[in-house]
Amino acid sequence: MAQFNLLKNDPLTTTNFYIEIDSAFVTNVTSVDGLNVEIEVADFNERTSKGQLVQHKVMAKPKWNGELTMKRIAPLKADDDDIWKWFNELRTKGMTVTNRSKPRRHGSVVVYDSGLVETARWNFYDAWPSKIEFASLEASANEVAVETITLQYEKLERKK
Repeated sequence: MAQFNLLKNDPLTTTNFYIEIDSAFVTNVTSVDGLNVEIEVADFNERTSKGQLVQHKVMAKPKWNGELTMKRIAPLKADDDDIWKWFNELRTKGMTVTNRSKPRRHGSVVVYDSGLVETARWNFYDAWPSKIEFASLEASANEVAVETITLQYEKLERKK
């Protein structure tokens, strides 16, 4: 009996990845969510000459903006961490209307195969951190401290 192998390539795995922001590597990232690209849908109804309801879905506008959420092992000192510095600068100084690009940064989420060859890349543009959430502290837990960072972005595209 012949064996069928319909799989031509191995699938992507989600274990080998990293994040870079403005060409700087973000360390100790354990997960990333929000790699969503979307086209909004418009619904409309019409009636035939006999009164029958016909429902339609059509393409509306592409949705370019969104948010990425990443979890990482919390740094020992917030003062030495680039993301904390970035977040605190935004939190204290805000974003001026005359220099929109200064506090916003570009970055990538890069995925590797098991041979450590880059196989997928999502680029995000004009991002800024809107939230950093520290893990719950629990005396009976036996885990490393993790923080969740939410980045708002204006455009996400998959390049590979």
